[in-house]
Parts: sequence; C-alpha cells; structure tokens
Amino acid sequence: MLTERQLLILKVTVDDYIESAQPVGSNQLSKKSELPFSPATIRNAMADLEKMGFLEKTHTSSGRIPSQKGYRYYVDHLLTPRPLPKQDILQLQSIFDDKIAETEEVIKRSAMILSELTNYTAILLGPDVRKHTVKRLSIVPLGADSAVAIIVTDSGHVENRVFPIPPGLDPSDIEKMVNILNERLAGVSLNDLHMRLEQETLSIFRQHINRYAELFTTFRQAVVLPHEDNVYYAGKLNILKQPDFHDIHKIRSLMDVMEESKHIPMIMPAGSLGLQIRIGSENTLSAMEDCSVITVAYAIGEEQTGSIAIVGPKRMDYKRVVTLLDTLSGDLSKELTRLLRGK
Repeated sequence: MLTERQLLILKVTVDDYIESAQPVGSNQLSKKSELPFSPATIRNAMADLEKMGFLEKTHTSSGRIPSQKGYRYYVDHLLTPRPLPKQDILQLQSIFDDKIAETEEVIKRSAMILSELTNYTAILLGPDVRKHTVKRLSIVPLGADSAVAIIVTDSGHVENRVFPIPPGLDPSDIEKMVNILNERLAGVSLNDLHMRLEQETLSIFRQHINRYAELFTTFRQAVVLPHEDNVYYAGKLNILKQPDFHDIHKIRSLMDVMEESKHIPMIMPAGSLGLQIRIGSENTLSAMEDCSVITVAYAIGEEQTGSIAIVGPKRMDYKRVVTLLDTLSGDLSKELTRLLRGK
C-alpha cells in the first residue's frame, strides 16, 4: 500500500518523464510546486518506489524512470483525463464539418487528424462492410463494352465495380436490370449478395432481358466482395520521432507488424468494451513490448462495429490521448449513425 506521499511523488515522476523523456531526479522534483518536500525526502521516497518496482534506474543517468508496473499503477489509479484545448476540439470537429457522405472518408479523416493531434500512430478499424445491406444499385455504362456497378449501402458505404458488358447490348436491358436488382435486392447484406443474386433475379432476367446469361455472369463476378478488413492507418512514421525508439531492429519489427492487417486482431482485440490501455508486455505481439496501445470502440446505431487505436511509446501522454479517444469515439459514433439513418 503506497502512502499519500509516495502516490504523489510517483504521479509527478511519471508526468515529468512523459513530458521530458529524461530520467527524473529528486532535485528536479523538489522544484515542483506540487511537491512541498526536500530533495532528501523525495530521494528516499523514490528509492522506496524503486524497491517496490514502480520506478527503475537507467544505465546512463542517476535519475529514475517509470517501470511498466509504475505506468500500470499510474493509469489505473492516478490518471485524470486532461481537458482538450479549444483548438484541438475545433480540429476534431472539422472531421465532420463537410458532412462527408461516405463512412470510409469519415474514418480516414479521423485517423489522419488523430495522428496529427497526438504525434503517434493512429489505427482505425472500420465496420465490416459485408454486414451492410444494399440501399440501392445502379449501373453506369463506361463505353461500348464495359460498365460500372455502383452499390450504396445503408451506412453510406459505396462499392464501385467495373465489369464487361456484351457488345451491342440494348441500353434498355441495362435499365431493366437495374430496376429488377433494386426491387429484389434492397435490404440484402453484401455478404449474401452473391447467393441472393441468383436466387432472386436470375429467373426474372431470363424473362425480360435479352442475352441475360452473359450479362448476369459478368455482373455477378463483379459484385463478389473480397474478405478483407477495413483498416486505416495514419502517422505510421510518427514512431520514428519518439526518442524512446532508437533500436533499429526493434523499429523494423514494429513497422513490419503494423504493415500487415493480419496482426490487427492482436493489436486491437475484438469485443473489448470501453477504453482499454495495454502497456509494454501486456501487448500480445513481442514487437510492441516497448509500446502502449490505447483502444476504444465506436458504434453505428446500436451495434458496436469498429475500433480506434493509438500506438505510441510507454511514455505516452495518457491524459491527452484518453480524452481525445473518448471525445472522438463519441463524435464518430454520432456521425456514422447519422449517415446510417440518412439524416
């Protein structure tokens, strides 16, 4: 059990190290207005905190830095989110000022601004578009032998797929096809689209559209969606700006991990409720043992559908990042729900 004095000294030590990236000494802390103690008293308290595993010494300085245990205690018991400056609030609000109609563009812009505001790496995991349902379909001829199929979903997501059309096809047949598709497939999930296309429309195409077989085959191939995560990165190279990362081999391993979307489930575990902070070895991937990762979920409507993560050093500005993520996740949920409902 830490004393009130030890708690205060631990908190100020962590705060100072987060700000300066330099080992913290007792003389340095004694000049802080919030610590009305002598250097000797602070030195003794820091020695006790080191024995308990909350602080550790570096090889290059007589000062101390927080250990992983120290950061964990700080985050769990001493962290008080910091109010955002007005300019940061305005920058976050700018994500939604243009009333962007597509969820992907909103998410991309969110990732970019979040990385700018933190100087860390931002990762946003978008909703699984295959769960979205078809709102409307259209086909736009691009020339004599090709057209683009445009699928708009209930959430504002847009899929564009170019496909070949039989030469000499009557434009009225394309118009008939679009009418049939919208009548039969509105409300069908993109995941089921391929199967329902054949079940719901093929027999009707046969009755009303000339050369339906050629047109149907190429269109069906075009609208099959690949199984892939919608992962958006911003500020991948921000990690290189941090003084904490100087081991080139560790940097290379970390960059490799963030390059491959297959690692996303380990960086951002699915189903996590609320805001989660993982520090150092608490991260599943060994390449991230010198990192902290803060994640929070956002929702579209009533469904939890995506996640936001900030990746930075263990010496992360937790107060600021927690407030930014909490604010953005709420605003993002509201905006994407608005797009879903067409408001």
